[in-house]
Amino acid sequence: MTQTARRSGALTSPRAWHILTAAATAHHLQVDPQTGLSPTEVEQRTARYGANELQEARRRGPLRMLLDQFTDFMIVVLIAAAIISGLVGAPPDAITIVIIVLLNGTIGFLQEYRADRAVAALRIMAAPTATVRRAARLQVVSATELVPGDIVLLDAGNIIPADLRLIESAQLKVDEATLTGESVPIEKTDVALGDPESLLGDRRNMAYKGTLVTYGRGSGVVIATGMDTELGKIATLLSSAADRTTPLQKRLAQFGQRLALAAIGICTIVFVIGLARGESVVLMFLTAVSLAVAAIPEALPAVVTVSLALGARRMVRQRALIRRLPAVETLGSVTYICADKTGTLTQNQMRAVELLLGAQLMTPTETGADSELYRLFHTALALCNDAISDHRDQVRGDPTEVALYLAAVAAGYERAALEATTPRLAEIPFDAERKCMTTLHRHGGAIAAFTKGAPEAVLTACASAMGPGGALPLQTTRVLERAEQMAAEGLRVLAIAYRTWPAMPGDLSPLVVEDELSFLGLVGLIDPPRPEAREAVAMCRSAGITPVMITGDHPATARAIAAQLGIIADDGEVLTGQRLQALSMQEFEAHVEHVRVYARVAPEQKIKIVKALQDRGEFVAMTGDGVNDAAALKQADIGVAMGVTGTDVARAAAHMILLDDNFATIVAAVREGRRIFDNIRKFIRYAVTCNSGEIWTIFLAPFLGLPIPLLPIHILWINLVTDGLPGVALAAEPQEKAIMHRPPRPPAESLFAHGMWQHIVWVGLLMGGTSLLTQAWAYHTGLAHWRTMVFTVLSLSQMGHVLAIRSETQSLFQQGLWSNRPLLGAVLLTVALQLLTIYLPAAHAVFKTDTLSAGELVLCLAVSAVVFVAVEIEKTLVRCGWLYRRDVVDRESGAPR
Repeated sequence: MTQTARRSGALTSPRAWHILTAAATAHHLQVDPQTGLSPTEVEQRTARYGANELQEARRRGPLRMLLDQFTDFMIVVLIAAAIISGLVGAPPDAITIVIIVLLNGTIGFLQEYRADRAVAALRIMAAPTATVRRAARLQVVSATELVPGDIVLLDAGNIIPADLRLIESAQLKVDEATLTGESVPIEKTDVALGDPESLLGDRRNMAYKGTLVTYGRGSGVVIATGMDTELGKIATLLSSAADRTTPLQKRLAQFGQRLALAAIGICTIVFVIGLARGESVVLMFLTAVSLAVAAIPEALPAVVTVSLALGARRMVRQRALIRRLPAVETLGSVTYICADKTGTLTQNQMRAVELLLGAQLMTPTETGADSELYRLFHTALALCNDAISDHRDQVRGDPTEVALYLAAVAAGYERAALEATTPRLAEIPFDAERKCMTTLHRHGGAIAAFTKGAPEAVLTACASAMGPGGALPLQTTRVLERAEQMAAEGLRVLAIAYRTWPAMPGDLSPLVVEDELSFLGLVGLIDPPRPEAREAVAMCRSAGITPVMITGDHPATARAIAAQLGIIADDGEVLTGQRLQALSMQEFEAHVEHVRVYARVAPEQKIKIVKALQDRGEFVAMTGDGVNDAAALKQADIGVAMGVTGTDVARAAAHMILLDDNFATIVAAVREGRRIFDNIRKFIRYAVTCNSGEIWTIFLAPFLGLPIPLLPIHILWINLVTDGLPGVALAAEPQEKAIMHRPPRPPAESLFAHGMWQHIVWVGLLMGGTSLLTQAWAYHTGLAHWRTMVFTVLSLSQMGHVLAIRSETQSLFQQGLWSNRPLLGAVLLTVALQLLTIYLPAAHAVFKTDTLSAGELVLCLAVSAVVFVAVEIEKTLVRCGWLYRRDVVDRESGAPR
């Protein structure tokens, strides 16, 4: 029986659990919190709801994955070419094609087989056990056995085992960063909330499966299990997000289909014309088939695979791990990067950045050792603090308290040294209603009380202020205004105060201890941006890529961080999750390209943002580290997960993992993606131009009254050697200048844009023309080996071509021959092999060639050089802006110019 079927008799759920009181929740779930469920009721609800576990969607089997690798149109054409090559007596060519196809399919299979583990990672997050109250007794049970209505007890360190409505909360704090993106642990309460539409991060009386209790204790009643939990909803979204075809896959599929159809048409024409001229059927059939094989650049899958693999290897050295090879190239097409704030653009570490002591605004690094106010303030930071420093000098605890602890240490106030003379005697823990925490310490012959908390709460309890020279009147309004200014800058603001007592108060209630305080100052904390993030954002803009911040944090914090990083202008809009929820998809799509910062968003909304951008024709990269990011990472064209702070779920769903959690690494990845696409494009430019040169040579010869200039073995040799070795070596070509100062490729842009198809046509004709000119001269001169000269000119002209197209604009002499040593080696080896077919006697019978004289060889070299010179002239015209204009992005505005 399926889980859906089992739920046919399930308890009905209210519209929003968080608006119910604890008593109403228990009544609705038909449970007494003091006794819990009976064994019989647990058994019945287990049958009704099923196990508390996440379900995985059915996966394709390994065999199906493997077979799917060979269904691409280009691969099918290559398989057909291999069969034909074998039939026409060219086993080496057939074997080469088969090896290329198998290699490509194997790599694709391995990549896919190791991917799509996100839901499995979600299962691992589930808590293994839970403490429950059943039949008035406490029991430890497997988390999978929980049912709605169970009463679960929580302590610090527990992973929440199911979605709970809290019914008791004693200073309970829960880290929900992996679910909501909130960087600070949430203080929980058991009080009913009023807004039924509040987002997850604002439901402070709820605790969600997979999150972590960091402080305090509490209890709650289970309101959802398994796939009905918020974690389960993410798993459902993750399962339903289909893998998207990459830009490269789309372009290559279109290219392969059109090229195959064009090749078949031209070869048919060649076959018919040959027969009309009286050539033998066998010769023309073999010639037409050889041309068909030659027209398809069978080395293309190998070049793509090698380019992506080499790119992935280079990116690992730059601290980016590629899980799926096509993601390397996809980065080069990205137009939007949707970045999670916490841990991606910021350091995921709270830090004190601004202090207000009296009327003096200062940074934590500024000193004031001679001031009593300075001493008291930092003593309070150190002592009114529960952060723990272990023997390895690592500080653990609430991120806010860790930040205050480190600020005190930086000022020279070590808690261990202070506690030796000022030991803690008592404390009043933080309370969500009071918004304060106080510790009492023996200080000489008196008692010192230090208080920290929300400014509005602490200032209400203060009677005076401490200044550099002693007590001063408290200017509450001015201090609150300053606190509001700091908050508007994205800082979390705390007020610090103290009081001395001649002896320990007999009444340690907050009303007594937290009264008549002396205000010391304010401290502003923030999760600071990564130092290199601003430069990375600027580089994205210079590359025509729009960076967008998506976070679960407060809008003011999001705006402040985004402004510091240059993501948003002063008047830029921050769209909240609540407002986003109210927009229809159509309304949002009309608005999405104007928004740069999103705050307080839910997991489903992140997917909505990605989809809206994709529907507008954008290619979207999504960075993230939490469970809440996983579905959006999979939905995005390229998902980028954090390797250090990221969850297993995010890493499993992503295409790429940042091993250093550094946003700047994405810039290097984008640069590498663009370089790889450029090199693949160069190979296509090279291969198709050369293939068209072969086709023009054979196609035009009959119209000029010349015999067929090349034999099938010549065509296959040129196709195998000249396309293969230099073509693969193009994958090692360094990046071109200004690669990060041009806009991303438009998603619908053809592979043949920016003058490429014009280049293929005229250079192919030039190759064919020089070959036919050589044939006409040698044939009419009466040279018996005219065919060997045509064979040589066509082969060597292609070597000149590959050297010239290493850059679309830069001259080979500017680049230098040694800047791509693999290519230089491939060209020299190809030339040597070509010479062997001419001067090695054993090769004459195989290749139907003859030995050329020194003068004839020099003539062939000179005619072949025409192609190289012509392409260099073309690049000069491009540099001058007279041909194939390509936009460069303005460095300041990020707009094309």
